[in-house]
Amino acid sequence: MSNITNQLKLLQDEKYANFQARLIPNIDKNTIIGVRVPILRKFAKYLLKNRTETEHFLNQLPHAFYDENILHSLILSEIKDYDESITKIDTFLPFVDNWAVYDSLSPKVFKSHKSELLDKIKSWSASHHTYTCRFGLEMLMTHFLDENFDKNLLEIPASIRSEEYYINMMIAWFFATALAKQYESSLPYLKNHRLSPWVHNKTIQKARESYRLSPTQKSELNSLKIPKIP
Repeated sequence: MSNITNQLKLLQDEKYANFQARLIPNIDKNTIIGVRVPILRKFAKYLLKNRTETEHFLNQLPHAFYDENILHSLILSEIKDYDESITKIDTFLPFVDNWAVYDSLSPKVFKSHKSELLDKIKSWSASHHTYTCRFGLEMLMTHFLDENFDKNLLEIPASIRSEEYYINMMIAWFFATALAKQYESSLPYLKNHRLSPWVHNKTIQKARESYRLSPTQKSELNSLKIPKIP
């Protein structure tokens, strides 16, 4: 057991571990140490000051514990060199097996490398690995629905067909956000039934829950719901 793992166990909160286990039922409860994310975030920043120890930890894949994977994500999110960040993310993503680890991966360096990032997003989004695909779609949603928006990029999530719940939820989340930010460009994807029926209706549900859409827009979306087959 590594020194970092031992340190994580000293930070254990058993009640939090039980809480996390209920939120992530697809992983073994015994792999959850139970370290709260704010503590892990501070630990990640501390470790980044010790390059040798950090590199050793990042190379120990797969990790045995869920908390190690969260810590890994948080460390990658702090890397300041874009190329290094991409290399380490590509190495890590195949080992991600739950939504919480992937949600912790939010690289700050991406904000200043939009042009290079787009090619990687297209590659990640095309992956057959659930959380690699989902990561690509979230990065597209995070970085390309505002000042870098191009309506042609909506084709990336619209073209995906999957049986994976977490991918379909991400597509719905993406289009609900796109409707809030780029309504006129996104609406045709619902009017023309470009999404699978489940994603279509989930998109409308999530969009109608948003405070960023007007009552008129929500009414229009509601009229586009696909009736459930009896």
